[in-house]
Amino acid sequence: MAAGGRSIACVAAVLLAAALLLSAPTTTEAYDSLDPNGNITIKWDIMQWTPDGYVAVVTMFNYQQFRHIGAPGWQLGWTWAKKEVIWSMVGAQTTEQGDCSKFKGNTPHCCKKDPTIVDLLPGTPYNMQIANCCKAGVINTFNQDPANAASSFQISVGLAGTTNKTVKVPKNFTLKTPGPGYTCGRAIVGRPTKFFSADGRRVTQALMTWNVTCTYSQFLAQKTPSCCVSLSSFYNDTIVNCPTCSCGCQNPSGSNCVNEDSPNLQAAIDGPGKWTGQPLVQCTSHMCPIRIHWHVKLNYKEYWRVKITITNFNFRMNYTQWNLVAQHPNFDNITQLFSFNYKPLTPYGGGINDTAMFWGVKFYNDLLMQAGKLGNVQSELLLRKDSRTFTFEKGWAFPRRVYFNGDNCVMPSPENYPWLPNASPLTKQALTLPLLIFWVALAVLLAYA
Repeated sequence: MAAGGRSIACVAAVLLAAALLLSAPTTTEAYDSLDPNGNITIKWDIMQWTPDGYVAVVTMFNYQQFRHIGAPGWQLGWTWAKKEVIWSMVGAQTTEQGDCSKFKGNTPHCCKKDPTIVDLLPGTPYNMQIANCCKAGVINTFNQDPANAASSFQISVGLAGTTNKTVKVPKNFTLKTPGPGYTCGRAIVGRPTKFFSADGRRVTQALMTWNVTCTYSQFLAQKTPSCCVSLSSFYNDTIVNCPTCSCGCQNPSGSNCVNEDSPNLQAAIDGPGKWTGQPLVQCTSHMCPIRIHWHVKLNYKEYWRVKITITNFNFRMNYTQWNLVAQHPNFDNITQLFSFNYKPLTPYGGGINDTAMFWGVKFYNDLLMQAGKLGNVQSELLLRKDSRTFTFEKGWAFPRRVYFNGDNCVMPSPENYPWLPNASPLTKQALTLPLLIFWVALAVLLAYA
């Protein structure tokens, strides 16, 4: 009997460990299942040799479907392999010159071993520009704005090799936006890039090319989420708010947030953190800079309607070129969309179309203003019902996942979703009763073992 009790106790311990493992929070890896091949690729093309080095064009291509680099823009860094210096740059600049005291006469643009490069601002004189430069470091997604999904600059490097065999590729590439989040691999020498003339009749190529791939991890970018989701429906008066402390909690003194009607609001906006992009959020229970509200609005015979509202609670940030990605099984039947642009994403292939990307209409609502009366954008979706799958039961009408500007948003727990009034008690009982019976039965077995 004692042996049987020990066996049951072991089984219980294993079950309890499994339950704890399944309920433990998971971190966001660099791999994103909705954009499995997303990355930023840095291409370094040597275009000509100079007496002590070379001139290269460096281009960053954004191959991420729904994650862009917004203001205040990218910062690209690396470590030189030898004692290289930067003689000059076009379309970008280094943040520091470094110690160039050993040079007489011509002084290099930068002598640092580990330079940091930033984009130039719009309005830069034409003699300091090249193609795809001077956008304040903003790189849009290819889906939203393919013409602005790349950023380039020209760099003249000295004290470097002057042949393919003597040039050494830089090391330790970093990409900040301006905070962390991206991890870059090592530079890999590849086939020289080919360039076609305007008429397409002549092809030239770089003297040498290497590529660097950088991938994004939300867990590295910030320790707390940056957005949350609230839910409501026409068939239930309950409004399910964002989970409490979704993006952090208020300090007891309230020093990490500010109320909209506070007389010190402007002083707080202009205070420490203004120039570093540190969020200043409105005091809420969720403390998120962004809230997405999904409202099941109407039910027709063959269609149903959803209203999506995005609210900005950040007093320091206007979100330009914002985008929203949501996952729902009925997105394969979107019939009409009001005031948002839309593109289906098919990350899984095989004809599965349950993921959609939304963004604002240019010059209408592509700018999400800072927190306040104008700090929201909204749209409505009309979806055709599929009689095989459509239901309002068990929270089916609500999204499975939501992303804002590429970051995964905190969803409410499924048991808190608005339920159909005549189905919620039975449905909840069906979900919880078997688990309760299991643990009670297990406790009884252990007691009599």
